[in-house]
Amino acid sequence: MKKKNVDIQAATAGEALIDLIADADGRLQACLGGAVYNLTRALARQGVETLYLNPLSRDCFGRQLALALQHDDVELAVPEPVPQVTSLALVNIDAGGHPKYAFYREGVADRATSAGALTLACSQLESLSVVCTGALALSPDDGETYLPWLAAQRQAGRTVVIDANLRPSVMPNLDLYRRHVLTALQYADVIKASDEDLECLNLSGVGAIAQARHLLQYSRASLLALTRGSAGAVLLTRFGQLFQAREQAPIPVVDTIGAGDCFLAGLVAAMLQQKLATDWGAEAVKDNVASSLLGSAIASASLCVMQRGCVPPTRAEVLARLGSVGISFW
Repeated sequence: MKKKNVDIQAATAGEALIDLIADADGRLQACLGGAVYNLTRALARQGVETLYLNPLSRDCFGRQLALALQHDDVELAVPEPVPQVTSLALVNIDAGGHPKYAFYREGVADRATSAGALTLACSQLESLSVVCTGALALSPDDGETYLPWLAAQRQAGRTVVIDANLRPSVMPNLDLYRRHVLTALQYADVIKASDEDLECLNLSGVGAIAQARHLLQYSRASLLALTRGSAGAVLLTRFGQLFQAREQAPIPVVDTIGAGDCFLAGLVAAMLQQKLATDWGAEAVKDNVASSLLGSAIASASLCVMQRGCVPPTRAEVLARLGSVGISFW
């Protein structure tokens, strides 16, 4: 790895793939994607020194994925391409701009890694303070890769951020999948989930906020970020506080691909800027700090949904939106 890696703040582990987005006429548009890949680029564009831990393919799609990461100044833990092919996702967009996925992920490059390889890469980063994963990395089939790595990162004192970002339609055993996701979330200091994710997990409570409280109570996390689409977002803390926010004006939505990934990047970027401790949220949280995190996250997601596919905003674009668009906090 390059000398620059001594300055790495965040490391990400999970899928990098090509989204084949179906147009209205049936043609497929190939876009760089994958939730963790999107998050990785989004973090880097917001000024976070970021390392992507998984391998990428030597095929044409893999080279495109690598070039885009390098263009955004993301460091690659595995700079040499591997022979396995790139993962694919077939994406259909519904009338509301929401994507439906079908994945092709057998024998693919981003899964050609191990818990040992991920842990070793992180152990060489003196300044690493945050690790992030989620989405397809929460498949039970990859438990032996990601769970030991998550345990090692928590033991090392790094802030573990996990995005539930569930994909139930592609999991053959939904009960096993739910149990595995809940197991993985036990390693998290920060959980990000949507209202749809919480509903899929069959959690106790009426409504998303009650379900989020239940999940936070029965995890070891200090903070849970809940996204609610046009209704905005919520931060819940282990201390028991609840903060809500949303933009005041309607947003012209092209599609929502990558919106949650950009939301999480805005949240993590603000957390690092504020230099928050790993257990931040276990004690009383100041209103201005929570507002800073929520505002950054919401503005990041809003900028994403106004474009086709996932085009993560820069930090300057996020700050400009915060300065020009009203956000209500309560």
